[in-house]
Amino acid sequence: MNAVADPKAAAGPQTFEQNRPDDGLLALAYETREAMAQSEGLGILRLGIPEDFAARRLSELLSRFFRTHPQLRYDVRCELSVNLQRDIERGELDIAVLKRDAGSGSALATWPENLYWVTSCRHPISWQTDPMPLAVFPQGCQYRNRAIHALESRRRSWRIAYTCPNFSGIQAAVSAGLGVSILPRSGLRSDHLALTAKNGFPAIPDTELALVLAPDASGATRRLAELLTAFCAELAESRTLRRPGSRLR
Repeated sequence: MNAVADPKAAAGPQTFEQNRPDDGLLALAYETREAMAQSEGLGILRLGIPEDFAARRLSELLSRFFRTHPQLRYDVRCELSVNLQRDIERGELDIAVLKRDAGSGSALATWPENLYWVTSCRHPISWQTDPMPLAVFPQGCQYRNRAIHALESRRRSWRIAYTCPNFSGIQAAVSAGLGVSILPRSGLRSDHLALTAKNGFPAIPDTELALVLAPDASGATRRLAELLTAFCAELAESRTLRRPGSRLR
């Protein structure tokens, strides 16, 4: 539920249900005011982003944008990319940054994302481990699907050892040696060990980061898209030029 500012509330924004008047006439007046605000262009901008996507820096960018567009209400959703793709196809999002198979659809802009098999430096898991323990995101995740497909293509048995919807949780599980995982270069930590064909692990097809815009996107949404395009391009360049903090075999 979106937060709605109440000028009479000293404590600041509260939820719609908290502010909704009990009296029928007051409720009608409230809804009329909301409808007028919408007609005057005070719309909602609905943005979807993946959970692991540069959270701190992106939050700062969004904060600056929405402060310069105080007339906009914003709904930012942090989800698995498969859910973001579904929501924008249903018209439930205006703009989304999501991860997907390379070249799998139209987009305003795309950037390649390199993926790695990753294990713990302190408690490494080798290719000979049977079944292979996996630390993965819930079903629908691109990384999870790639890991399982790669192992099955090599006729290797596997098991889900650790499931977590949170990116930092997967990173921690890998660091502790609870399972191997597939992570993007930007997600490799200093206590991670990236595994390659030299270690017996099959190659992983890269994904891409895509900026997708709804066909009927507003002018404000398109302005945000321009900022996100520059932000993603800068992020992609820094990841390409910067060596990962983890160890590569």
